[in-house]
Formats: sequence, C-alpha cells, structure tokens
Amino acid sequence: MKINQLAAPLALMLSMVWFTPSALSQEWPSKPVRVVSPYAAGGVGDTLFRVFGNALEGKLNQRFIIDNKTGAAGNIGTAEVVNAKPDGYTLLIAPTANFAVNQHLFNNLGFDPVTQLEPVITISEAPLIAVTPMNGALTLKELATQIANGAGKFNFGSPGAGSPSHLAGVSFSHMTGDTLIHIGYRGGPPMVMALLAGDVQVAFPTHTTVSSQLKAGKLKALAVLSQQRIPDLPNVPTVAEAGFPDFLFGNWWVIAGPKGMDSKVSNRLSNEIKALLLEPNVKNKLIELGQTILAYGPQESSQFIKSESNRFKNIIEKNAIKLEQ
Repeated sequence: MKINQLAAPLALMLSMVWFTPSALSQEWPSKPVRVVSPYAAGGVGDTLFRVFGNALEGKLNQRFIIDNKTGAAGNIGTAEVVNAKPDGYTLLIAPTANFAVNQHLFNNLGFDPVTQLEPVITISEAPLIAVTPMNGALTLKELATQIANGAGKFNFGSPGAGSPSHLAGVSFSHMTGDTLIHIGYRGGPPMVMALLAGDVQVAFPTHTTVSSQLKAGKLKALAVLSQQRIPDLPNVPTVAEAGFPDFLFGNWWVIAGPKGMDSKVSNRLSNEIKALLLEPNVKNKLIELGQTILAYGPQESSQFIKSESNRFKNIIEKNAIKLEQ
C-alpha cells in the first residue's frame, strides 16, 4: 500500500482526536464568555458577578460579558441559555425563582431548569428575615401566638406572588393556623412602605431590602431564616434559636450553562470561582451585600437545586399558589 493512501485516513483520525470535547475543553475559554442575567441591569445578579468578575477574567485571560435579557420573571433570559449551544460560552446567573420556583408557577414555561441546565456553582444566599413594625411582637414565637389567636387579623406582605418572601409567608401561615392573609406588592420598596404604614404586620424580605429601615429603628427584625446569624444583625437570632428550626428560606444565586456542557469546563470554572469566593476581599464584599457564601460545586449544586425545587413545588401545590395572588 502506498504511503499517500494511508495518509488521508490517518489525518482524519488525528483530526477526530484533536476535536473531541475533551480537547476543546482544554482550550476553553478561547473567546469572550457571555453571562446572561435575566433581570434588569444593575440588579443583584450583575452586582454579585462583578464582585469577582474582574479577577476571574484575569485568571482565565478572557472577558466575561454580562448580557441582561429581561422579561417574564426571568424566564426569557433563562430560556435563552437553556437553548444555547453547550460549549461553555453562554452562561446564566440567576436566583432561586429561575431554578426552583417558576417551573411550578408557569403552566407553559416550555423547559425544566432542573433537567435542562448544568449547574456550575451556587455562589451565595441572602437569607430572608422576619420583620415587623416597631410596635409589633418582640419575638417570632410571640408573633406566632398573636397570629394563632387573632385569626384573620394579620397580613403579611411580599414583593410578588411566587417570590421566596411569598413562599416563606405562606409557610409561616401554615405553622400558625393558616390564617395569615397575603398582600402582594410590585417589588420590595412598596412592600417596605406597607410595613412602615402598618398595612401589613409582618414580611420576610432579604436584609438588604430593609437594612436602612432597621438601622434607623423604623422596623424590627425578629429572626434570620437561616442556620447562622448574619454579621450585620448579630443580636437577631436564627429561626432555630427562635424555636422554628425548619423555617429556612433565602434567595440564592447560581451560575449554570446549558445541559450537555463539558464537565471539564464546568469543573474548571467552578473551581476558579470557588477559589475567588474564599479570598478575603471578595468574601467581605459579598457579606456587605448581605450574602452568605455557599460555594457549592456542580454536583452539590445539582442536588441542592433538585431538593429546593421539590420543596417549593410542595409549598406551591399544597397552598394552591397562583401568580395572581
């Protein structure tokens, strides 16, 4: 057999080896990476990513560009990533709702984030807190007793149906006799105004939503809905310390890619971000933003999201929560 007859098949075999996903992942990233944020520019997702984004670009010698694709409670931007090519160059940074809640609220969502997104890292969580007007109950147990004894007289506010704050309120209502009445507002600010005016007796926002009112002594924090206290509220007990160990709610943030993304790419990106999250300057900035660092890798994130999705599904179905509530 002539040498040139062997050359073509050999070249084809070599090219197939060279362009395997493994080989491509070793080259990643060879061009800018687009990070889709499904909410308006300047939101929490943008802010969180920018805390470590510059350092990440320096480590990987490539740009990471935030692309805000808003609409439909974050579903438009999330769907764009679900349908993107799984090559590691289109990522999503989104909160609890877009990974574990919306699929149980929207009848025609068109995708399942649990099965159609590949988690890279769970960055952090902003725990919710139980907040009342200054003339309200002194402790969470006292509030629970007041609600149980005053059926139909207590309202709770949220920034919208299906939000973690709404689901937390529904859960607390269930623990206190199913008598708390939900009043939904269009975002956090009007909910805070309702608390200040006494239109609602309790709400479950993130700390950053009400930090200025708490510092000014206009609102009162009864408990942190997490397993540990937060630095800015050192005297506020956790829900376990307040007598409600299972009442855990927060708004967490995950970076993910489309299903089928090379595991070597996701693992490398996860490890690089995790290392940055543990650096003191990054950690301190996130704490200032009211975040508790989680730094879950791909597998742990996947298990966490599945568990949270099941939890929220049960809450939504059990309480027949609809978007119009």
